Amino acid sequence: MAPKIFITGATGYIGGDTLYALYEKHPEYEYSVLVRSEEKGKTVTKAFPRVRVVIGGLDDAEVLEEESAKADVVIHTADSSDHEPAAKSIAKGLASGHSKEKPGFWLHTGGTGILCWEDMKYSRLGEHDDKEYNDWSGVSDLVNLPDEAFHRNVDTLVLDAANKYGDRVKTAIVCPPTIYGAGRGPINARSRQAYELAKFILEREQIPIIGSGKARWNTIHVADLADVYVLLTEAAVAKNTDAELWGSEKGYYLVEDGEHVWADIARSMGKKAVELGFVKKGIKEVQLDKEEAEKQAGFAAVSWGLNSRGKAERANKVLGWKPHRPSLEDTLDEILKGEKAALG
Repeated sequence: MAPKIFITGATGYIGGDTLYALYEKHPEYEYSVLVRSEEKGKTVTKAFPRVRVVIGGLDDAEVLEEESAKADVVIHTADSSDHEPAAKSIAKGLASGHSKEKPGFWLHTGGTGILCWEDMKYSRLGEHDDKEYNDWSGVSDLVNLPDEAFHRNVDTLVLDAANKYGDRVKTAIVCPPTIYGAGRGPINARSRQAYELAKFILEREQIPIIGSGKARWNTIHVADLADVYVLLTEAAVAKNTDAELWGSEKGYYLVEDGEHVWADIARSMGKKAVELGFVKKGIKEVQLDKEEAEKQAGFAAVSWGLNSRGKAERANKVLGWKPHRPSLEDTLDEILKGEKAALG
């Protein structure tokens, strides 16, 4: 019998790329995807004819419970880091539909905005911080972050499910940082943070600097991120229940290919925009405060002044994962050209 894979967010950036990567490598799997409308469902079916479309939203508890109960693997990417009801429904469905002999696997998508908690707590913007988390030697720090941390409320629901139903629900929290690269999914191919930065530079012909411009984030190419979901899915399908892979104490995966200083990326992007002829020469830097950033692009823009740093070792050690796509710096041309085309 073919493994059953249920994916939320297949019309989104992360979920769409993950569906593409899995579908290409494992056409033998049986896929079902949660889609909000018939129209979007038709687009998904056109791109992936063997996928079963499930019409529903994140607040449709019965739908989520039923599909999670039937699936061998649930890959949750649709507003996954912030939507509590959906996480509760998935946990309930997995627990009711699985047993110790046939466990269900939950691949949950978090976000490294959770690592900004100290900057956010103390209203620090653009400051240098040497704090770096680690998902192997320091995994206990990640699974015990303070309740006030961004996304922590939903992380806790996943970790609680692993504790309460650990014999039959195996969880892994995948926590990506700044994601870049063209998505390969059927609808949304665009990320947010670096892309909103490019949009700001093109629209205003200014380089935004928040605070002293020293805040740092990690990066990951969307296709390298999708590889982690593929590898975790393969481990689940193989019924690999190694304690280093799953659960409330070990199953937390940072996913990164390096890091950047936000101000340096903004300056490089401004320089590249001039070289491409998209903005005038002599582009100036401008100070951006939190309120202006929020008006520009919400948390995606505020994050240009926050630190989020973590070392990804777990996926390499337990899955053999190695990121190998182009860096964010090497993708600036692509990002700027895409945003320029979107602006017209």
